[in-house]
Amino acid sequence: MTEVAIKPLVIANAAFSNNIIQGPLAGISSAPFRLLSWRYSKPAFSYTEMVSCKTLIHHRNISELSLVRKLPGEGPVGVQLSGTCPKEVAEAVKIVTNVGADLIDLNCGCPVKKIRRRGAGSAHLSQPTKLYQLIHAMKQNTSLPVSIKIRVDGASDDAFNQEIAKAVSDAGADFLIVHGRHWQDDYSVTCHYDQIHFFVDALNVPVIGNGDIACASSLMRMLQTGCAGVMVSRAGVGRPWLIGNMIAEIQGGEIYRPTSEEAGKVFIEHVRLLADFSGSEVLALLQARKFCKYYARNIPDRAAFCVAVNACDNVKDLEDIYYTFFRD
Repeated sequence: MTEVAIKPLVIANAAFSNNIIQGPLAGISSAPFRLLSWRYSKPAFSYTEMVSCKTLIHHRNISELSLVRKLPGEGPVGVQLSGTCPKEVAEAVKIVTNVGADLIDLNCGCPVKKIRRRGAGSAHLSQPTKLYQLIHAMKQNTSLPVSIKIRVDGASDDAFNQEIAKAVSDAGADFLIVHGRHWQDDYSVTCHYDQIHFFVDALNVPVIGNGDIACASSLMRMLQTGCAGVMVSRAGVGRPWLIGNMIAEIQGGEIYRPTSEEAGKVFIEHVRLLADFSGSEVLALLQARKFCKYYARNIPDRAAFCVAVNACDNVKDLEDIYYTFFRD
């Protein structure tokens, strides 16, 4: 019988206190988001947003590149790369190793058209030989744990699971992250747990399951595939305490239940951290427009709150908006 438990996770030469991970999210997973997630939940590790290898190679000052910068007080951080050329991937891996990454992932699952047109993201799934070369290039240029994040065959006419498993194994990836949907599936399509289980059986390295994780029961359902750990992605936005609460519920610990007012205070802190991190209130407020609805999950006037945030042009006014909508 498959063991279903929150437990320490060992990946290559790295060990983590639990097996729940905060995944990468475009436009969200900056250092302030990760810092709040670590403060409230202490996941095994968190990921950066996906960053292009070309951007890393050609940026004048990598220490100033926000996509890979860390804040004091963050937990372990994995950098997720996007690339198509083994030589460029090798160079990017060296760069992020030197700037303090804890793990390195190559995105092989992104379904966005502009990413696929470049031959990156989920386009890699139809090129197992090229994928082998990319993983090999990563492994040859870092001592950090290396992974790829993929999608699955799903219910499509594609048949790449077997070939991808072989490429991952032959190239020596340290672990695999599997989002249990095909790259053409939207989020209304149920996660293909059986295909995550396929990769668990096919590989001798840890497999991390991803897809539809939003509560303790869905987390346990994913662990029943036999995966070594679980990646939480969209559900963690606006709820930096979610992973901690899921772990507490499964282990019988204390669950943090913030009031609406407390959730609003964390939203304001998130935006202030972004403004300090980027040096720009304008950029912070633009990003806040993407995630404000998630912090407002439980307030009565969620739509009106989001409209107010979209119209806001400074953080001081944003605090006034908070006092209007987030009163218990």
